[in-house]
Amino acid sequence: MTLRLGEVIAMLDGWYDPSWAESWDAVGLVCGDPDQPVGRVHLAVDPAPAVVAEALAWGADLLLCHHPLLLTPVHGVAATSPKGRVVQDLVRAGAALLTAHTNADVPAHGVNEALARAVGIRDPQVVVPTDAGQGGASARGHGRTGRLEGTLTLREFAERVSRALPATAHGVRVSGHPDRPVRTVVVGSGSGDFMLDTVLAGDADVFLTSDLRHHRAAEFREHDGPALVDVAHWAAEWTWLPVVERLLVDAVRDRGATVSTRVSTLVTDPWTFRLDPPSTR
Repeated sequence: MTLRLGEVIAMLDGWYDPSWAESWDAVGLVCGDPDQPVGRVHLAVDPAPAVVAEALAWGADLLLCHHPLLLTPVHGVAATSPKGRVVQDLVRAGAALLTAHTNADVPAHGVNEALARAVGIRDPQVVVPTDAGQGGASARGHGRTGRLEGTLTLREFAERVSRALPATAHGVRVSGHPDRPVRTVVVGSGSGDFMLDTVLAGDADVFLTSDLRHHRAAEFREHDGPALVDVAHWAAEWTWLPVVERLLVDAVRDRGATVSTRVSTLVTDPWTFRLDPPSTR
């Protein structure tokens, strides 16, 4: 059975409804014909030029990304800009580009939940609901919180995070005493500044997120609240790719079709190296 792009879009929309995306977001099909066949799907966080080259070299029919290519308005896609070249390369190769961004952040099997489970949170629960009006616990929303299997020190938790996420030059930054006990954890995929006040009002021992700014982080820590663990935005969100890959493979198999998938391990975090201070020992 031949799988069509439109069928893949319907699957993704069922798991990550575009109506769940933030109003400023740009999700869905960027280029491609819903009637075109799909035999190979390449998954990545960013539709960066190097990722597109990797996908096309593999012979991908579809590049499925978390981050949008055209988040800000453009007036054209000429090959005179990096984004324009991405579109032109995909179109010439007959490959499609599909993105699921904030609509993939909030539901079950989404980015926040993938990050929570990757670092060992049991039964993760929504922190900031986006499905107001639903009875019982929220099934959709930003962030996830829950308890670990046991108690770790903050240093041990940071080491677990480092092992669970792909390596980047950013590494794992920590604010808090290394021996602090950690039982309850909040995670926020992507840029987590907007959740700081909510986390401070809760009972978490640590908040794991990305892109924390100096002043917001410093003011947060002045309240003697949870510790902070800051990781690379790309690395945190990469944890979702194997999850959606498995959903796709299983759903395609249930339809009696087949598809080849590949998760990109190409690091597209913008920071390429760091210099740590020399040892004073």
